[in-house]
Amino acid sequence: MFMTDSKIRWGIIGPGSIAKAFRGGLENAQHGVLAAIATRDPNRPDLAEDFPGARILKGYDALLADPDIDAVYIAVPHTGHAEWAIKAAEAGKHVLVEKPLALSAHEIDAVFHAHRKAGTFAGEAFMYRLHPQVVQLIELIRSGAIGEVRMIQSSFGFSMGKFQPEHRLFASSLAGGGILDVGGYPVSMARLIAGAAIGKPFADPVKVRGTAKLNDEGTDDWAAAILTFKNGIIAQVSCAVMANLDNVLRIHGSEGRIEVPDFWFAAGDRTRGPGRIDIIKGGKTETLSLGEERHVYSFEADAASLAIKEGRTEFPAPGMSWADSLGNARVLDIWRKDAGIEYSIERPSVRTRTIDNRPLGPNTGVIPKRTIPGLAKSASAAALGFEDFKTFSSGAILLDAFWERGGNLFDTAFVYGAGYTEKLFGEWHTSRGVRENAVLIGKGAHSPLCYPDVIARQLTQSLDRLQTDYVDVYFMHRDNLDVPVGEFVDAMDAEVKAGRIRGPFGGSNWTKERFDEAIAYAERTGKTKPQALSNNFALAEMLDPIWDGCVTASTPDFKQWLIDRQVTNFSWSSQARGFFTDRAGREKTDNEELVRVWYNDQNFGRRDRAIELARRLGKSPIHVALAYVLAQPFPSVPLIGPRTLGELDDSLNAFEIQLTPEQVKWLEQG
Repeated sequence: MFMTDSKIRWGIIGPGSIAKAFRGGLENAQHGVLAAIATRDPNRPDLAEDFPGARILKGYDALLADPDIDAVYIAVPHTGHAEWAIKAAEAGKHVLVEKPLALSAHEIDAVFHAHRKAGTFAGEAFMYRLHPQVVQLIELIRSGAIGEVRMIQSSFGFSMGKFQPEHRLFASSLAGGGILDVGGYPVSMARLIAGAAIGKPFADPVKVRGTAKLNDEGTDDWAAAILTFKNGIIAQVSCAVMANLDNVLRIHGSEGRIEVPDFWFAAGDRTRGPGRIDIIKGGKTETLSLGEERHVYSFEADAASLAIKEGRTEFPAPGMSWADSLGNARVLDIWRKDAGIEYSIERPSVRTRTIDNRPLGPNTGVIPKRTIPGLAKSASAAALGFEDFKTFSSGAILLDAFWERGGNLFDTAFVYGAGYTEKLFGEWHTSRGVRENAVLIGKGAHSPLCYPDVIARQLTQSLDRLQTDYVDVYFMHRDNLDVPVGEFVDAMDAEVKAGRIRGPFGGSNWTKERFDEAIAYAERTGKTKPQALSNNFALAEMLDPIWDGCVTASTPDFKQWLIDRQVTNFSWSSQARGFFTDRAGREKTDNEELVRVWYNDQNFGRRDRAIELARRLGKSPIHVALAYVLAQPFPSVPLIGPRTLGELDDSLNAFEIQLTPEQVKWLEQG
């Protein structure tokens, strides 16, 4: 839906040099106008001169609260981008955020999640992408002007001359270095060209290898990376804040090459003259120039303003769409990981607040609490698994959100991520101060080290990584039928008596016969009885083990056993690993795991009924599948593994569904 024909009223947060450049763009724009700037020091004498006609507001919150501002240009240092972009969404403001949109792909995803919920526009300010010269370049590639594209070379580098540890371009606390400040330009251009070569808006590389020369702050003075794309294109990208690179884009094809000097300035940088594209074939050079005189930032300002007026939430191509920005950030994430760069602002001791720079909120929300036999604390009705996260700064985003939505049950294991999941949880609960109100699941003794004497040794190491002296729930991660079950019960009972397991324990992937044997042994010997299982349980019955040693509890006889014994089952793969999404279907056989583990007539019948019920309830089949696990007549706790805030919030739709016993039986038919 279009807004009125009036111009979009822009406010600027962070009135520095980039903000002044954007102001220049707005002065030449047709659809937007600068209305106000926000600064922590409104008495600076140069503000009125640098931003003529704009209202000067004290503090960024004042700008977000201003009803006469439609959209916000965020030009604060990198470390404030995600915070203020999210706060802008919460205030109902559209945003254009200076590159990089945030410090990592996970932070960018959190920004987009906030704007998706708000229905507001969010764009990353790579101004060159909206310039007509880029359209011309794409047309040349797609028309085959140099044949098939085979290699791309792109650089953006300058020299500050002297290392200045407190300067934003060097300081680790401000996410300094060239990779985030200017490396995104050559990466985004390489991805754009690789995409144009196959008729798409962009392409993501299948392999990234990066390196860098680091300074005493641990940030990069100069850096380079190789990007390999699926279609065989290889891109060499480089950036620097302490080296004057040639700053030329070179596209090598089977019949020639294209060179574009300073591609990010295009024709709008009046100090460098008109932009140009050189096509070099057969020893001859043809030079193309648009002769465009408009300010380079005016195209970006107009594109963002027009998108807002049209009711869009993201830039159309060739601007940076949300998927494009996320793909670009993933490359930068790998590049700096390969280079060994972790900013001090990302470390647990510093990042003690949420992504939008607030103290962690209360443990209340849509996820209800329940009692679990043998556990003194109340636990959330679902547990969070988070083994996909590789850094504290990325994992903390999801952990914070799960906590603030009412979740306090966390699933870890000795083997997950070679111990990183445990380390991450330890860093998180320590930085947030929530250990005593959290319910922690630990697991150990995974095959091939599935022996009683391993339990104590691994638990000692786990507790050290977890930064705690106990777990609330404990599972042997696998069973070993060659070992008498009593030896395992003895080992876990010893940990209960030592206070290192303070709630129920049992087995993950144990048969009901083995569990009965363990209970009988404990009763005979006066040992603590196992009270919990962690087996697969889902609306779809697992036909073939996902991994060796896996056991499902979804069969009718196992389910009846759980009902009769009232044993708590912590269900992994509780949503059948995508079987209830559009990744699966009778005609979709490309996913070997889905086909092998879930495909049969009974499961497809259940899937059909989940789809039908979801349609009646206004939900998705995956929500019905999770609600089914929650609605069992025995203590049933699903383990969920969302990787993004969007996936987390989507899963929580299941808590709005209260299935009746009749609906549960209907879903199980067949």
